[in-house]
Amino acid sequence: MLSKKTKYALHALTYLGKHRDEKTVLIHDIAEEHGISHKFLENILLELKKAGILGSKKGKGGGYYLIKEPKDIPLSKVIRLLDGPIALLPCVSLNYYEPCSECKDEATCGINKVMIQVRDETLKILENKTLEDILKT
Repeated sequence: MLSKKTKYALHALTYLGKHRDEKTVLIHDIAEEHGISHKFLENILLELKKAGILGSKKGKGGGYYLIKEPKDIPLSKVIRLLDGPIALLPCVSLNYYEPCSECKDEATCGINKVMIQVRDETLKILENKTLEDILKT
């Protein structure tokens, strides 16, 4: 399941995508629209900014804005940034691999083989779906 943090990030990115004609968007506006704590949202937006997805402007007329086009923001990037691995088990994660303590041999583990397929299919979808796909719905 996606964490609240990731769901809020996706809501914020969607809001920013829908308001791209405005130069910047205030945190307050996003927080109020989606019922998100201002402080929690601020931390999320800072992470998205550090990852090169958002930009910000201080002072009068300040706020946040998308640096990239929505079509260039894959959902897999947002999920990994905020939730970490997409894989359901650490022994099948591409970026956060760890052996499972209860597994004696990954090469013969049926659970491992099935979870690799689940990971691959999930990644196929999430790497090909972008913020633009959310904005279209």
